[in-house]
Amino acid sequence: MPILNDIRSTFLNYFAKQGHEVVQSSPLVPRNDPTLMFTNSGMVQFKNLFTGVEHRDYKRATTSQKCVRAGGKHNDLDNVGYTARHHTFFEMLGNFSFGDYFKDDAIPFAWELITKDFGIDKSRLYTTVYHTDDEAFEIWKKVGVPEDRIIRIATSDNFWQMGPTGPCGPCTEIFYDHGDHIWGGPPGSPEEDGDRFIEIWNIVFMQNEQFEDGSMRALDMQSIDTGMGLERIGALLQGSHDNYDTDLFKSLIEASANATSTDPYGDQNVHHRVIADHLRSTSFLIADGVMPSNDGRGYVLRRIMRRAMRHAHLLGAKDPVMHRLVPSLVSQMGAAYPELGQAQALIEETLRLEETRFKQTLDRGLKLLDDELAGLEEGAPLAGEAAFKLYDTYGFPLDLTQDALREKGREVDTDGFDAAMAEQKAKARAAWAGSGEAADSTIWFDIAEHKGTTDFLGYDTETAEGQVTALVKDGAEVDKAVKGDTVQIVLNQSPFYAESGGQVGDTGTVKTEGGLAEVTDTRKAAGVFIHVAEVVEGEIEVGAGAVLEVDHARRTAIRANHSATHLLHEALRETLGDHVAQRGSLNADDRLRFDFSHAKALTAEELHKVGTDVNAYIRQNAPVETRIMTPDDAREIGAQALFGEKYGDEVRVVSMGRADTGKGLDGMTYSIELCGGTHVKQTGDIGVFVLLGDSASSAGVRRIEALTGAAAFEHLEREARRMGEVAGALKAQPEDVLDRLKALMDERKTLQNEVAQLRRELAMAGGAGQGAAPEDKQIAGIKFFAQVLSGVTGKDLPPLIDEHKARMESGAVLLIADAGDKVAVAAGVTQDLTGAVSAVDLVRAAVEALGGKGGGGRPDMAQGGAKDASNAEAAVAAAEAVIGG
Repeated sequence: MPILNDIRSTFLNYFAKQGHEVVQSSPLVPRNDPTLMFTNSGMVQFKNLFTGVEHRDYKRATTSQKCVRAGGKHNDLDNVGYTARHHTFFEMLGNFSFGDYFKDDAIPFAWELITKDFGIDKSRLYTTVYHTDDEAFEIWKKVGVPEDRIIRIATSDNFWQMGPTGPCGPCTEIFYDHGDHIWGGPPGSPEEDGDRFIEIWNIVFMQNEQFEDGSMRALDMQSIDTGMGLERIGALLQGSHDNYDTDLFKSLIEASANATSTDPYGDQNVHHRVIADHLRSTSFLIADGVMPSNDGRGYVLRRIMRRAMRHAHLLGAKDPVMHRLVPSLVSQMGAAYPELGQAQALIEETLRLEETRFKQTLDRGLKLLDDELAGLEEGAPLAGEAAFKLYDTYGFPLDLTQDALREKGREVDTDGFDAAMAEQKAKARAAWAGSGEAADSTIWFDIAEHKGTTDFLGYDTETAEGQVTALVKDGAEVDKAVKGDTVQIVLNQSPFYAESGGQVGDTGTVKTEGGLAEVTDTRKAAGVFIHVAEVVEGEIEVGAGAVLEVDHARRTAIRANHSATHLLHEALRETLGDHVAQRGSLNADDRLRFDFSHAKALTAEELHKVGTDVNAYIRQNAPVETRIMTPDDAREIGAQALFGEKYGDEVRVVSMGRADTGKGLDGMTYSIELCGGTHVKQTGDIGVFVLLGDSASSAGVRRIEALTGAAAFEHLEREARRMGEVAGALKAQPEDVLDRLKALMDERKTLQNEVAQLRRELAMAGGAGQGAAPEDKQIAGIKFFAQVLSGVTGKDLPPLIDEHKARMESGAVLLIADAGDKVAVAAGVTQDLTGAVSAVDLVRAAVEALGGKGGGGRPDMAQGGAKDASNAEAAVAAAEAVIGG
């Protein structure tokens, strides 16, 4: 009896031998179909190949595609656990032809694989064709299916359409007869809804294109799209018509039973089935980047998780259970889907966190439900207001309440629930309008309420497809924007990061069938991502599908800078102390800026150590890991909160670097912070870190600016080039530049001293154009010497004053140095005369006569300055007047 892993391999290997490329499953979050909440079939990732928009280097492909049907129009959630074949998560085996082979090959491929490789009894197989598809009918006859087991179907069951318009075509299906001991009839019969005849494979012949007027034409490229559920074919090959009887589900069901100490196959089997199914969908969604939240895909994930957790509660589980089952799932499916093992820690932590939080409210919520039911008549529905209270107060989604009531044979007044929901939204909108936000902020609340919020895809992709849900121009919603318009574009999903936490918003392009817009910034409000853009081609319309492309080079640089700030923060704490805390940051594409609490400038040694440490952890090339935790749990393992950020019940924890710090889950994490930004996958992706220096930002706050990656390399290259130029000018090797420069500075200082000394000697001798030195005068019994000099500077005057004082032994001196564009004045008085005459008074009198102001110093030595020496004689006379009293 083949196990599911072998069945999957057999299918893929068969088509690989038939020239098909084995293509990895695409993520559960569609990147190329914005109309889908989750990938729900194998053809989703190939949609653009079928329409001719995209081309790859193969024309045949085969996959085992991860699929989820738990939201939107494809929603099997309510039936899971109660039927044999409904799942929220399933695998779709498929083979595809993009304009290569068609019916003549597709049907024989299917027949050979099913009857020979899988060994299924031909006498148990029936096929259906669209009632006008004679070609397919004849091919089935040719491979050996009797005419009475080829059933013509005239309904849409056997005619596939991608949408109201576009590619379409007939399909053929293969059914297996489980035997007359099971009720049901063949397809097309009144009993077709029974479980006896089960569809196991569908082959779509994509051969037409349909137009709005209902007309069709043959496609130039006719293609094949097939799908066979692994769980269904697995049940058949393992001798059952119940998917939950397969080896995979039995393993998960038994793991659930062991964790809850209950019987896996008794009366509680429904609970185990729900848990097993939901374990798969939640784990794969988390592995593909979906996190539980209160809207969008995250809300669907939370609904699935909480439904499973309620069934664990019904099994009597007192502690969280779901996270303990993840290893069993990884052991079953990890080989086929490596991303499951890679994200195991994140999956376990997210499930544990969610179940811990939910269990805190579950008992109270169920008690409220019991209290409400106690007052109702037998069979009466639960009031909508009560169901809404469960949702609003205890986090019970409506379908979870309905699931609980289903077991009691009751329903919910959904009209009353909807009315209560509408009333709450009206109150929330009124509160928003009065919250002090900018006047136009209410437009984003309205868009979020009526069009939905934006799902962020950018943690693991920079390209995706989205749908334009709103356009805002000049503060008002518009239906379209044309070339030249500056507009704010809202999308249902986006890889563009919206500015927050110090990280700047992404730029890039939004391209629709009708136009192209260049995104210059991305912001967010009320859960809506606002793509600020200019339409540069055609026009952009609301409702249009769009190809979204983030500027890759810019995002790469931003990521590197953001991750570097985390390493920088920790390096500063290690170097300066635990008082260091972030006080602001900027993570742009060209640089990073980091403000932190510290009272004084960093020394050269401290700056060197910080830069050295950051680069050491970059070279370590350790993985950058993210987890979802409660703020308390995050703080318990040493996570640093970022300045200015507000945190809810769950936080994203980013860890990088390996060191024995006692932080992190294993005590070996270097940097661990709460952060919602985008980061590199390995620290080595940062490249190199160059610290430009630190400066004061505000009182008690320092600021460091730095470069990483290409910008850092270019900076170092410029510095090296400048050093080479300096070395060339100094006629020295780069490593000898400092010694050569010191020698030149010493030589310059010696020459300056010699020149100053010569100027003083010339001045004392009356040389250098000074004319004959003036003679001393006697004024009021005091010897006075005054001279106007050229060729000397203000620095030369004090030594000259000292020499004249020494020469005179007793007296006063006034020197005026004329430098052309400015004038220096100095005065000196020998110590024996300072009680009678002050050098300060002499300088101030001379400066005022020269048209200047002020001057100061000591009684024995003072200096001042002016701009014009033309009144030098008047300045000397003013000084003489001070002496003469």
